[in-house]
Amino acid sequence: MEKILNINVDHVATLRQARLGKHPDPIEACKIIKKTKAHGIVMHLREDRRHIQDNDLYRYKSTINLPLNLEMAPTDEMVLIANKVKPKMVTLVPEKRLELTTEGGLDLKKNIKKIHKIVNNLNSKIQIMIFIDSNIEQIALANTLGIHGIEINTGKYTDSHGNQKDIELKKIKESAKFAQSLNLYLAAGHGLDLKNITKIVSIKEIKEFNIGHSIIGEAIFSGLYESVNKIYAKINK
Repeated sequence: MEKILNINVDHVATLRQARLGKHPDPIEACKIIKKTKAHGIVMHLREDRRHIQDNDLYRYKSTINLPLNLEMAPTDEMVLIANKVKPKMVTLVPEKRLELTTEGGLDLKKNIKKIHKIVNNLNSKIQIMIFIDSNIEQIALANTLGIHGIEINTGKYTDSHGNQKDIELKKIKESAKFAQSLNLYLAAGHGLDLKNITKIVSIKEIKEFNIGHSIIGEAIFSGLYESVNKIYAKINK
């Protein structure tokens, strides 16, 4: 079965925001991605608006006919925006103002009541995912929310070395099997690239991959169209 590939274009917007101008435009990047074998687009509207801006979401919805996965913090402000934009999917992620990028999965054990409220306030037609670490207890809690599925944080795996890498891979495999036993849709993402994705792709329970930074970085050297199709070929060989 073909595995789904969604491309995160946040860092096209990061480059644009470096000069607070109009270029490069993430919507133009999406037009190129639409011509590739990718299946959808990911945008993370952060509370500090460091890359994607509100208007990017509205322009996307009016011009690009590809499924949109909106990554967002579990806040009332973001719920209002999501219900207005109506993406196909929302992925709830944690945010810290001073972090360079998302540092880990949502801690449902500490925030289950808050997340439950957010889930209930989102439009019922939006598929809801939760970005979560490889942890059986956290996945079990996610299942109580009646959501579509989870995205496993692969960042700890991609950042580790030696024996620790094997430990993190084992956690991901165990989490994937457990999530499937609960009938949760399963995606994976964070830190994935052409070199480290091979063993993650071999985990049959994972149906979808959300990749951004490495693809945008590779595009500097080989172009966006080729960069996207290279990693598509890697996950669907």
